[in-house]
Amino acid sequence: MGQVFLISPHIAEIEAAHATGKNVLEIGPGPGILTRSLLRDAKTVVAVEKDYNLYTALKANITSKRFRIIHKDFLDATDDELNLEKIDIMIANIPYSISSKVIGWLIEKKMQAVLCLQKEFVDHMLAEPNTRDYSNLSVTTSLCLRVTRIVEVNRNNFRPVPLVDSSIIYMKPLSDMPSRDELRIIAAMMQHKKKTVRNALIDSHGGLGMEKKEIAGMADGLKMKDERIFKLTPHELLYLSREILRMSTSAPVSP
Repeated sequence: MGQVFLISPHIAEIEAAHATGKNVLEIGPGPGILTRSLLRDAKTVVAVEKDYNLYTALKANITSKRFRIIHKDFLDATDDELNLEKIDIMIANIPYSISSKVIGWLIEKKMQAVLCLQKEFVDHMLAEPNTRDYSNLSVTTSLCLRVTRIVEVNRNNFRPVPLVDSSIIYMKPLSDMPSRDELRIIAAMMQHKKKTVRNALIDSHGGLGMEKKEIAGMADGLKMKDERIFKLTPHELLYLSREILRMSTSAPVSP
């Protein structure tokens, strides 16, 4: 299953420092090093573990009344199963393979988190325009989250040893986020980030549900139509997405 497990109590303590007095959600607890650190100061801990053997071992070995473990794939768990309305923060060592999905889930639920993620993934989250790592993840992060890198974590703190280092971040959702449609248009443009705004939009016509002629006409009305996508700031891209939405909703309906 591509699992790697934290073996460093010191790293677990760094993460658990954010749990004091809070109801914590942990996903992928593994053998429970972070879980035990969390339980020292957290109000409660809800852990979600997909691996049945690990689930059984943790359920048997951690008997605290402040601890509850769910045997399920986290991405399939319902809000009711997690008792989400009472959760204050997610603190977890995220399986690298679901990092993007977990970030998306946290944005949707507007939940703060302390996460240990692949360092390269975090580099993409925090990348600036006109840099190699600048991506749709960078733009979404900037527009939806406040992210602070806490510490970098050497790969030797995990077993089996992964091929990459990790970073621990703190992230908090912003109060004013773009709409799903705005993010969808931005994502479409970022798929063609080396092209001009006009060409990126034309190449994305299918994903945007528009004809080439229709989107080209809209693009021609944009002041930044000749700018390269990868040089634009997240807020400039957000402005463009809003302009496209404005023009598409104001376009006359064909008879």
